[in-house]
Amino acid sequence: MSKSLARVTAALTQAGIRTTPLAMAEETRTAEQAAVAAGCTLDQIVKSILFQGQSGQLYLFLTPGGQQVDPNLATGLAGEPLGRADPAVVRAVTGFAIGGVAPIGHLTSLPTWMDPRLLTFAVVWAAAGTPRHIFATPPADLQRATGAIVAPFTA
Repeated sequence: MSKSLARVTAALTQAGIRTTPLAMAEETRTAEQAAVAAGCTLDQIVKSILFQGQSGQLYLFLTPGGQQVDPNLATGLAGEPLGRADPAVVRAVTGFAIGGVAPIGHLTSLPTWMDPRLLTFAVVWAAAGTPRHIFATPPADLQRATGAIVAPFTA
């Protein structure tokens, strides 16, 4: 088991989320790939979108798979101008490479927001730290485990 997958599995257990990450035959790097692999709707996929503030701080936005983060709304939530996160910073801060960033199990705690649309589903699917592993969970459990603030930030 990879270190990233082990960290996600441990974080799920610690949060009391009873699920097991599943290894998929195909890559699940994109929301579209993950939805096909999970057999769910695109918006049931939780994208872990990271932005970097001018201060260098990373901000995590848990976004439905078919939605895009509105930069102005995200900036308003973060309280500073945001830009694309540097992949090296993402790996150093979260422990994950882009394409496998899980919403939990980060090396460093991050300010996190969750789009309210995710809470309309009974189950959502998220990356489990590798390009081929995903896990299912009730969205309220994911919100509790991540400490995400529920707020609209998609366009």
